[in-house]
Amino acid sequence: MEALTLISHPLCPYVQRAAIAMMEKSMGFDHRIVDLANKPDWFRAVSPLGKTPVLLTQETAIFESAVILEYLEDIGPHPLHPPNPLQRAEHRAWIEFGSAVLNDIAGLYSAENANGFEIKRMALMAKFARIEARLETGPFFAGKRFSVVDAVYGPIFRYFDVFDGIADFGMFDGLKKCLAWRNILAARNSVKSAVGADYSDLLRQFLVRRKSHISSLMQVEKTSRGFPVFKA
Repeated sequence: MEALTLISHPLCPYVQRAAIAMMEKSMGFDHRIVDLANKPDWFRAVSPLGKTPVLLTQETAIFESAVILEYLEDIGPHPLHPPNPLQRAEHRAWIEFGSAVLNDIAGLYSAENANGFEIKRMALMAKFARIEARLETGPFFAGKRFSVVDAVYGPIFRYFDVFDGIADFGMFDGLKKCLAWRNILAARNSVKSAVGADYSDLLRQFLVRRKSHISSLMQVEKTSRGFPVFKA
């Protein structure tokens, strides 16, 4: 199998979905971290959109996480997509829905005031309710088989491990299947290994620097998990 390098940012959820997929498929790869606030010339050359992830192969650079996931399915062992074409199409649709969830999460932590924050909170609750209606018996999105959809939603749920330490936003109230799925994914080795041990601290520091509504909620907040207190 060809050598693969995943160009990464420590907080990027789109990087995480590619890393999870490669680990689930037993595909070895190297990480190369890039500072998106100070993009080097070599990164601009391989990433036309200036974003992570980028997958470097021996012959070319592949950008955009959805394309990377499909390429990994094409070349790697242990398929994560279902064999049925209609089911594959449905899974791809829910992957796109996951990207829409990530956009709302970005809107949540970027909201400048309580009103904007509440709008995004309600939008996220509505999306998770849609997911709840789709989920069946579990433990994964498609039952007993881990799929690319699971690789996409593991990083989504990871945000709420930090958000829940800031305040109770009620995001999953009454959503028993979502909560069960979130817990299963959080315990999965590939999902845990897709970020560094300092991920939670890095995310909290990033949130404080946003100078947003959620930053203000963190001014005097301290969790029982030993995170430092940051002041906006």
